[in-house]
Amino acid sequence: MKYNENNKPIICMMTQSTCYRQTKTMDVKGILWHSTGADNPWLKRYVQPDDKAAEKEDLIKLIGKNSYGNDWNHQTVQAGLNCWIGKLSDGTVATVQTMPWNFRPWGCGSGAKGSCNTGWIQFEICEDGLNDADYFGKVYKEACELTAYLCKMFGIDPKGSVSYNGVKIPTILCHADSYKLGLGSNHGDVLHWFPKFGKNMDTARNDVAALLQDTAENSGTTIPDTNKPAETSQLYRVRKTWSDSRMQKGAYKILTNAMKCADQNPGYSVFDSEGVKVYETGMKNVFTPYIIQVDIPDLNIRSGPGVGYQRTGLFTGKGRFTIVDEKDGWGKLKSGAGWICLKYTSRT
Repeated sequence: MKYNENNKPIICMMTQSTCYRQTKTMDVKGILWHSTGADNPWLKRYVQPDDKAAEKEDLIKLIGKNSYGNDWNHQTVQAGLNCWIGKLSDGTVATVQTMPWNFRPWGCGSGAKGSCNTGWIQFEICEDGLNDADYFGKVYKEACELTAYLCKMFGIDPKGSVSYNGVKIPTILCHADSYKLGLGSNHGDVLHWFPKFGKNMDTARNDVAALLQDTAENSGTTIPDTNKPAETSQLYRVRKTWSDSRMQKGAYKILTNAMKCADQNPGYSVFDSEGVKVYETGMKNVFTPYIIQVDIPDLNIRSGPGVGYQRTGLFTGKGRFTIVDEKDGWGKLKSGAGWICLKYTSRT
C-alpha cells in the first residue's frame, strides 16, 4: 500500500474552519467518499494552511496558493472533511489531511434516518471535466490507497457493513449511497462520475480489499500505480527545533536527502510533518510509532504530556489510535490533536 506509519498523507490541519472548531469526536465505523461537483482538480481551491501556521510557507509551495480566499479554512464555511484528494501545485495527485481522523465531518448532511456524519471518515475528490481517463485513474487509485490505509488503521472490513439507527450500512460508501439509505442529503457523487470509467463503489470495495491483502498474492488484481512515488506525500524539515521555523535549512520529500542536510549542519535535526523528530546526527534510536486501544469514551486530550497542560476540549472516544511520541507516561496522538494518558490505554 502507498500509505503506512512511515509514509502518511500530507497534513494541513484547517483549524480556522468552523467545522474543526465546533465538531466532536466519533467512533469510526467506515469511510465515505465524495467528489466536489466542480471542474477544478487543484487542491489549493479548497485546502489552505492556517494564517499563522509555522509551516505555512512550505505548505503553500506544496499545495499552491488560493489567491481568491475562497478555500474552506474559514469560519464562514459551514462544512468540513477529514481530507481531500486532488492535484498539488506541481500536478502530482495526493491526499491532504485537514482534520483528525476521529473528528466528526460535516460532509454528507442528514436524511430521514440520521446521518453518516456520525461514524464515517469523509473525503472529497477534486473533480475535473469528468472526461480525462488519466486523471480519473490517478484519483481513483489514490482514494483506494487512502481507504485501505484507514481500514487498516481502524480495523475496518472494506466489504463489511454495520448497523446504525436500524439501517444496515456498508463500511465503505459514497454520498449518493448515504442519501439512498436515508442517512445523507440528496447528492449524486460519486456515481455521476465513476461509471464513465467503469468504476462504482462495489469495484472500490473490491480494490481496497485487494490492497489490504499480501502484495505478492494479489499482484494480478491490485490497481496499477499510475501516480508518482509515495515519497511526495511527506515533507521532512531540517531545523534545530520544531518551533524554530525561521532557521529551517530546507524541506525535503525524500528522508535521506533531509538526513544528509542535517549531517552537514551541526545541531540540526529532521522532523516529519507532525513535528516528530525522526533523525539527528548520530541518532541510533528513533521513536517507533505504535497502536493503542482506548476502551473509555471520555479520555481527555491535552495540549502537552501531563495534567499541567490545558485540556483541548476534545476526547478520543473508543477505538484504536497511533502514538508517535512518549513522555512521562503520556503519548502523542498521530492526528496532531494532542496528548493522552497511556495508563488508560492498552497496547495492541
